[in-house]
Amino acid sequence: MSKHYLITGGAGFIGSHLADFLHERGHRITVLDDLSTGSLTNLDKRIGKRGFRIKQGSVLDEPLMNQLIESVDGVVHLAAVVGVRLIAETPVNTLLVNMQGTEIVLRAAVRRHCKVVVASTSEVYGKREDTPFTENADLILGPSNAPRWGYAVSKLADEHLAMAYQQQYGLPVVIARLFNTVGARQSADYGMVIPRLVSQALTGTPLTVYGDGQQTRCFCSVHDVTHALATLLESDEANGHIFNVGSEEEVRIASLATRIVSVLGSRSRIENIPFERVYRPGFEDINVRKPDTRKLREMCGWIPQRALDDIIHEVAFGCRGLG
Repeated sequence: MSKHYLITGGAGFIGSHLADFLHERGHRITVLDDLSTGSLTNLDKRIGKRGFRIKQGSVLDEPLMNQLIESVDGVVHLAAVVGVRLIAETPVNTLLVNMQGTEIVLRAAVRRHCKVVVASTSEVYGKREDTPFTENADLILGPSNAPRWGYAVSKLADEHLAMAYQQQYGLPVVIARLFNTVGARQSADYGMVIPRLVSQALTGTPLTVYGDGQQTRCFCSVHDVTHALATLLESDEANGHIFNVGSEEEVRIASLATRIVSVLGSRSRIENIPFERVYRPGFEDINVRKPDTRKLREMCGWIPQRALDDIIHEVAFGCRGLG
C-alpha cells in the first residue's frame, strides 16, 4: 500500500538515496532540506516526478514541521550536522541543530501520531573498545571540553528524546545507529575518509592517512543502509527498539588506503599526517568502530549485500562524474 513519507535531510547523501528507494517503490515522498550540506543535484532523477516534492527549509522551523508532518504516515529524521570537520568547527550549531531539531520533529509527530525513524550514530559508543558493539552496551564518552564528544552527546540526547516520546506519549519510534555509510553522492569535504582517499587515488595525489592509520572502521554501502532504514520504517515490530546498521567487515585505515590504491590501479603514494595538522589541537580519534548487527538480522532479516571493494568502485564511479 502506498504511503506518504517525510525525509528530513532528504537532499543529503543518505537522504537522497532513501528518497530514491522509497519513491521507486510507489510511496509519496516529501523531502525537507536546508541545503547547507545537501544538494538538489542529488535529487535530479526525482524532481518533477509525480508523488515527489521538495521543501527547502530547516527542521528548526517548528510551524513548517507541523505543516509537513500533518499529512504524512511516517518520518525518517536524517537532518543533522554531520562530518568530523563540521562538528569540530561548529560545535554550537552541532548541538542546536541535532538536539533542538529532533525535539521539534518528535513534537510535531505526536500530533499526527506518525512513526519516526531517528538516525543516530556509532559515535554514541564513545571510547568502548570491546567490539563488536551491541545496542544495550554501556556508553563511554569523553570530556565536555572536547568538541568531538558534543556530537555524540547530541545524538545520544536524540535517542533519549525519542524513547521518552514513545514512553510518555506512545509515539512509535525507532533508533538506527549508523556505522560509516559510504557511496556515491558522498562528499569528501566534511572529513569522510573513503571519498577523500578515492579522490586522491584518482587524481594521483598522495593518499593522506591521519595518525598512524591503525584505527579500524566498518564501511557499509548506502544502498544497504537505505534498505535497512526502509525496512525499519515499515516494520511495526521494530518500534521502540535501537538497531545497529552497518557492515561487520573491519579494516584498518592504513590497509584501506593500500586497498584503494590497489583496487583503482592508482600510482599514488600513501602519506601519514598527524591529526593536529587537520583538526584543532587536542582532537581525539577513536580506535575501533565495529557493530554487532544480529538484532537487525534476526528481527528484520537484513544483511548487507555489498563488499568493501564494491563500495570503493561505486565511490570512484561517482568521483569521475558517472554516478
